Amino acid sequence: MPEMNLVQAINSGLRGAMRENDDVLVMGEDVGRLGGVFRVTQGLQEEFGADRVIDTPLSESGIIGTAIGMALHGMRPVSEIQFADFIYPGFDQLVSEAAKYRYRTAGEYQVPLVVRTPYGGGIRGGQYHSQSPEALFIHTAGLKVVCPSNPYDAKGLLIEAIRDDDPVIFFEPKRVYRAVKMEVPEETYGVPLSEAKIVRAGEQVTCVAWGAMLYEAFSAAEEAAKQGIDTEVIDLRTLWPLDVETIVSSVKKTGRLVVVHEAPQTCGFGGELVALVTERAFLHLEAPPRRVTGWDTPFPQTHEHEYLPLAHRIIPALIETARY
Repeated sequence: MPEMNLVQAINSGLRGAMRENDDVLVMGEDVGRLGGVFRVTQGLQEEFGADRVIDTPLSESGIIGTAIGMALHGMRPVSEIQFADFIYPGFDQLVSEAAKYRYRTAGEYQVPLVVRTPYGGGIRGGQYHSQSPEALFIHTAGLKVVCPSNPYDAKGLLIEAIRDDDPVIFFEPKRVYRAVKMEVPEETYGVPLSEAKIVRAGEQVTCVAWGAMLYEAFSAAEEAAKQGIDTEVIDLRTLWPLDVETIVSSVKKTGRLVVVHEAPQTCGFGGELVALVTERAFLHLEAPPRRVTGWDTPFPQTHEHEYLPLAHRIIPALIETARY
């Protein structure tokens, strides 16, 4: 079984899905001959041709609007938005159109499209190349939101997203693109868009994270263990629909919850996770749930590592919550 990084695994997933189904196509800015800004789609146009790997104009609204039209006519487009920060010109197409079609037509029409986009900080991208807008899409009924942390999950979740009949926003942690390698099957396989994964078992505090912050949470848990704090770490993988049962079951065991995400704290997804757990496991809580997040500011260029909720900020939260 070959070892792949995140870029290679996503490329393999796209290639496998396109071989499996002729209705699958890829479109976006520079995805064809160049292979995308991060080279995720490299080599696909050579294999499948310019009719199925389409270089588009620099128009996010046009890319997503065209993909919606294709999906309504039976195709399964996978659109790439070069950075999550650039998705806003197509936001109306996603939340007002793609998310609503199944509901407004009583299931007569479906929009089986995937929008792939790199998100988050850690690469010195500055204000316009480092944002984490996942909460905006989770808030919109009708969209599914996925954020893998590793190559194996990335390939399986992407294939499952392409097979899904609903629109899926697929956030890719660009900080992890080439930083992590693991064994990934060459054949196609699916990872369900409904299951979180416990990546570290523990008894004293539950820590929930996704994407690149999963590694920071895991590192913090390992350091906290040296001080006698046993942390259970959960990788959400799919943000919506949420596997709330896995989180609640863990919190009922540990009695404590820490949520980690890159986005600003106010109205971030961490607040919703805290609310869901409080509603379902209030009597099991032995400490106030805690969030370790980005700050409520625009993403900074110079002070990127002060903004990100890295392990050194998570460790005190785990220890203080466990000892509350």
